[in-house]
Amino acid sequence: MTDPLKSAPVAYENEGFLNSADGRILRILSEYQEPLARFRREQIQDTVVFFGSARFKGRNDASSNLMSVENNPASVPEVQLEKDLKRAHAAVDMARYYEDARRLAHMLTKWSIEIPARRHRFVVTTGGGPGIMEAANLGAHEAGGKTIGLNINLEFEQNPNPYITPSLNFQFHYFFMRKFWFAYLAKGLVIFPGGFGTMDELFEILTLAQTDKLAKKILVVIYGREYWNRILNFQAFVDAGTVSQEDLNLFQIVDTPEDAFEFLRDGLTRYHLGGQPKKQAEVMPEIAKTRP
Repeated sequence: MTDPLKSAPVAYENEGFLNSADGRILRILSEYQEPLARFRREQIQDTVVFFGSARFKGRNDASSNLMSVENNPASVPEVQLEKDLKRAHAAVDMARYYEDARRLAHMLTKWSIEIPARRHRFVVTTGGGPGIMEAANLGAHEAGGKTIGLNINLEFEQNPNPYITPSLNFQFHYFFMRKFWFAYLAKGLVIFPGGFGTMDELFEILTLAQTDKLAKKILVVIYGREYWNRILNFQAFVDAGTVSQEDLNLFQIVDTPEDAFEFLRDGLTRYHLGGQPKKQAEVMPEIAKTRP
């Protein structure tokens, strides 16, 4: 006599199916619906997103690292030591951006939590990792506000920093769904010095604004004229005829946390704190509508 056949798992508990190619659409939908449910529950209305290098350290950590490299306790060969010293000195120089991101996020959060509203306004949001992301989450945390981290599975660099509000700590598999959530609730974007990923996010938002695909104003701050002037020549786009002169008005370049804060505060107030009050029964977050 054979043993009775065991019940198969229901489809939504079948891990083999959910992790297969056939289950991809469900995974994608989950990365839309689960964050949306949490944003509703946490009463998040909109965000200001900080981007920048994951490799920057705070001033104290960078200085300690330089001292360690200079002491050369492991007796690193001279050629390698020269490379390590160059990187360590650069880290000390770039640490100012970590401290500036921390200060700006603190100023912005302190201002935003005093806005009379049923939902949380202009919540500092990052990619959730180290570097500039950590600095912005830290500044918002120190100011006593909620702060969001949209993490992604990466081979290196990307683990949640400890300053993210635990209920707003997200983990994504798909880059495009993570990018969607960066833009979905954003009313402001702050671009600190960074690498390929930072430039990717900057130009994606500028393209959406330039082509009028967003039915809202996203304020774009590019932080650090010295760095970005070495990396990008925005006027060259205009001179070559690839963008119009007016397109350069889509962003503002600043060099201090105070200037960045004033630009954001004034713009957010002008574009997003006026108009008609929301209906009392409204529960959906205000989202980035697209043009028809």
